[in-house]
Amino acid sequence: MFGMGGASFEMKDENQKMVSQLHNIGNLVRWLRVKGRSGRLSRAPLKVLRLELRGDIAACEVLARVADEWDSDLPVRVGQVHASVQALEDAVAIRCAIFKELPAVSAAVLRVFRQSTTGELELVISGTAARGEEVPKHISSLTMRAKLLGFQFYLEGGILSPLPSEEYAMSF
Repeated sequence: MFGMGGASFEMKDENQKMVSQLHNIGNLVRWLRVKGRSGRLSRAPLKVLRLELRGDIAACEVLARVADEWDSDLPVRVGQVHASVQALEDAVAIRCAIFKELPAVSAAVLRVFRQSTTGELELVISGTAARGEEVPKHISSLTMRAKLLGFQFYLEGGILSPLPSEEYAMSF
């Protein structure tokens, strides 16, 4: 049926866009659930603290995986290094998944927290990425790839250190 001035066509287009966007969000959530079950260096699950879509900007906050229980017989430092590498791998993978699964998103704000020994959440990775920012394939260093993709973090001896408290403010 034809609406006045094409209004019904516009409404149908908007509804289709919304359904498509909800489908894409569902794909991202399913990806996070499946890929978040276990990582390459830690079989602990990745926990999504917040996933928000506001216009063409996505924000995602996750709680990093803890060191794998099989690392418990190794020096503590080895488990911490493995957990740090896993957190960087997860951050890069989440960034890629957001842009793959949400084609309408032009920028993503990502933050990775870990639980301190006192139970407090510490921000260890933060970044804002724009669609289209890619890293050349020949850069094999995970640390360099993460930096070039817009992530801020401090590595001391291969272990992520908490970011300064001013980094906690969400620039969204």
